[in-house]
Order: sequence, then C-alpha cells, then structure tokens
Amino acid sequence: METDVLDKHKSSPTIYMVRKGITVGFPIMLGYLPIAITYGVLAKQAGMTLTELTLMSVMVFAGASQFMGANMIAVGAGALEIIVATFVLNFRHFVMSLSFMNRLREIGLKWKAPLSLGLTDETFAVSSLHTKEAKMEKGAYFYGALILTAYFSWIIGSFLGGILGEIIPEQLSQSMGIALYAMFIGLLIPSVKKEWRVGLVAVIAMLINVICSQFMSEGWAIVFGTVLGGLSGVLLLKEDES
Repeated sequence: METDVLDKHKSSPTIYMVRKGITVGFPIMLGYLPIAITYGVLAKQAGMTLTELTLMSVMVFAGASQFMGANMIAVGAGALEIIVATFVLNFRHFVMSLSFMNRLREIGLKWKAPLSLGLTDETFAVSSLHTKEAKMEKGAYFYGALILTAYFSWIIGSFLGGILGEIIPEQLSQSMGIALYAMFIGLLIPSVKKEWRVGLVAVIAMLINVICSQFMSEGWAIVFGTVLGGLSGVLLLKEDES
C-alpha cells in the first residue's frame, strides 16, 4: 500500500502536491467563507457595489483591512485615509513574507514572490507547519494550492455576501455589523490572556481614536488611533521584554 502511494507520488508529483495543498487549505476555506460573507454584506451596506467589494477581495485579500476599509467608506473617509490606515494594519505582512522566504529557501524566487502576495495570518501559520514540502519535488505547487484555496474561498464568500446584502432586510444586515466587533474581540482576548499589556494597547488606540474624532474626520481619527496605538504597543511590549 505504501509502495503504491510512493509510486503515484513519483509518477505525478504535481498532482500529488496540488491535492495535498487543497486538503491542508480546506479548513482555512471553511473558516474564511462565513467571515467573507459577513464582509460582503457589510461592504454592501456601506455603499459599495457588488463589483467594488468583490474586486477589493481580489486585489487586497486581507480580512481585517477590508472590514476597516468598508467601515471607513461608510463614515465617508477619503482614499488617502483608507490607504494609510490599511497600510499600517497590513505592515506585518512584510515581516511574514520575509520569514516565509527564509523558511522556504529551496523554492526559487519566481515562486516566492507571487506566493508571498497571497500570505495571510492563516496561510502563513499553516505554511510554517509544512516546511518539509519545500524540499520535495514540485513542492511549490503545495503552497500555491494552499494559498489559492484560501484566496478563492475569500473571493467567493465576498461575492455571496454582496448578493445577500442586496436581498436580506436592512435590519438584519445592520445587525451583522456586530460580527465585526465579535471578530476583533475574539482575536484580542487570547492575546490579552497571555499578556495584559496587549489589552492596554487596544484601550489606548480606542481613546486616541475617540479624542481625535472630536476635531478631525472619522477617517483620520482611525488612522491616528491605529498608528499611535501601534507605537504605544512597541514601547509597552519592548519594556515588558526587557
């Protein structure tokens, strides 16, 4: 039985790696679909067209940034405000990409560059657990299949959410805004349990946003809250490490 599996692997390594990547990425797909649908509904509620909200998923592919971007559009933020805020929020992707490239040294740069564009927190975490595939024949196809499984599920979910946003009652679509806060709270609580100062950073960012919103637009208030809150985190967590 084991010999047959090895023979199949040798005869068609590309298909083997693609199938394995899809299998590993399947749990991510199941997690992405409901969140992407929620994003689509909220983006439609914010005034985006079905084409716009779907293209945002195609070109951005970053859940937290898309939720924030849709919210900023809803409050009338300008393009520059949205770009700056999402850039700061997504800056961690630069670090993840460098780590990804370093761990997968066996894969050529022609693969690393496009694969790094598809990294999210989830695909990065799963890829980090499967470094041995990089040393196998056609290993790049494993990571490509993994990332594309997550990518297309996010796009499809966004599209479906946009359609639902057009047909479900407005009261129901507005209530789905709670999902945004629930998602961020769900991400925050585990970190706070490990280190209480992470919660303090969140409170500082919130207070900065509230204060700034008193004398500037909502968009720039979010930008300053994000940037200054992040800087406070650098100082607080650095102090904790020392």
